Amino acid sequence: MDNIVIFGAPGSGKGTYSAALVEKFGYNHISTGDVLRAEIREGTELGKIAERYIEKGQLIPDDLIIDMLADVYDTMREGPGVIFDGFPRTIVQAKALKDMLQARGEKISVTLNLIVSEDILMERLLNRAKIEGRSDDNEETIKKRFNVYYTQTHPLIEWFKKEGVLSEFTFKGDKDLMIKEIIEKVESI
Repeated sequence: MDNIVIFGAPGSGKGTYSAALVEKFGYNHISTGDVLRAEIREGTELGKIAERYIEKGQLIPDDLIIDMLADVYDTMREGPGVIFDGFPRTIVQAKALKDMLQARGEKISVTLNLIVSEDILMERLLNRAKIEGRSDDNEETIKKRFNVYYTQTHPLIEWFKKEGVLSEFTFKGDKDLMIKEIIEKVESI
């Protein structure tokens, strides 16, 4: 079973490229935000615990997120693979994901690092704000999100490189070309 991690700065196209892989290969897609919202909406025990953290304005502990992802992952084990979108965001989370997969006899097959220039990212996110009305896509908040990405998530590049699973894709202005390159990489694993 393929286990693919897709990551990049906010606005880098994680959802877009994940959707292309789902369409091409029939992979399951795990978006951490979607999982969290579903657990809360369904009133699961983990969802109730997570909601208490959110109500207090606190971050949800890594072990709780891993437990939620593990539950969802276990329902997807029959398919050709799973895409982890938006997770892990830190080295601690990456190690926890690795451990969770190893406990199931699995491993990370490939990590797709999406590299997009900051000016294009800003333009995309501001555009998304106009289209979707997302209040978190304003210039000040976006700059804060970039800072969080570069301080917390960007260090994963070296970690994945040491694990031998890192593949990098630089956006050159053509989304279809990038999809083609990503699909070719995934076909080779």
